[in-house]
Amino acid sequence: MKLKKNWSFLSSLIVAGFLLYSGAVTFNPNTLKFEKKAVPSPTAPKKLNSFFEVRVTSVIDGDTIIIEGNKHVRYIGIDTPETKHPAKGVQCYGLEASQKNKELVDGKLIRMQKDVSETDRYGRLLRYVWIVNENATDSAGLFVNDYLVREGYAVASTFPPDVMYSKQFIEAARVAREENKGLWKSCN
Repeated sequence: MKLKKNWSFLSSLIVAGFLLYSGAVTFNPNTLKFEKKAVPSPTAPKKLNSFFEVRVTSVIDGDTIIIEGNKHVRYIGIDTPETKHPAKGVQCYGLEASQKNKELVDGKLIRMQKDVSETDRYGRLLRYVWIVNENATDSAGLFVNDYLVREGYAVASTFPPDVMYSKQFIEAARVAREENKGLWKSCN
């Protein structure tokens, strides 16, 4: 009987090890239990580590886009002048920022990265965005959030807890201001 119990325990360990190795389950040390991993649906965006690839279907303004599935995405860590705000109207350099964003991402495959927050108070996904180089394997190209600040289309705008690239954006804004680029030249 003892041998049978030991074999049962050993076979359970082997199965658990295989499931962990294959990625089908994870072990939660807080609950001391194995948990099934979620299986993505075939229509879900492709997940790469903490990144998702998805196509942009339209551009709202300089810092907001719509992706496949009709989801609105707001770029984290930056703020562009308004073009559609009901109370503010069209702000200085807003049309230029919106046009540049459209040139950069409209219809393109992008790679998005989440920070801490999932959405903002308007229900928009909060993400960092890179343009995917579709001719290269597993290569993200231009970091859109950074580019818009660095070229003077946006300002750095930090809202904790989403601060992963805040120092980079602050430095990009400093460079744009010193070089008198974009809104720093036109809106003073």
